[in-house]
Amino acid sequence: MTSFDLVWKRIRAHTGEKFHTIRGIEFTYIMEQDRLCPSRTIYWIAKNDFRKAYRMAPVDGPSVICNDVRGPSYVWAILHDKRIAEGKWK
Repeated sequence: MTSFDLVWKRIRAHTGEKFHTIRGIEFTYIMEQDRLCPSRTIYWIAKNDFRKAYRMAPVDGPSVICNDVRGPSYVWAILHDKRIAEGKWK
């Protein structure tokens, strides 16, 4: 299992829990197969977008990944949350 696979497993494990964007906006998410939908949107974010951002982590904020992934505020918030990062890159 790759490092990213372990991160994706943690993301799955925290489905439905509260997260916060860098600006403090609260959201949850649901997952379906290899994609995730934040509660404050109507679009899905693919696992591959998380993989791309993971390869760049840590980054200072979503603006660093905004040209590379869909939903950068949500991707950044999830990847940099202590439950997901587990101190590895935050």
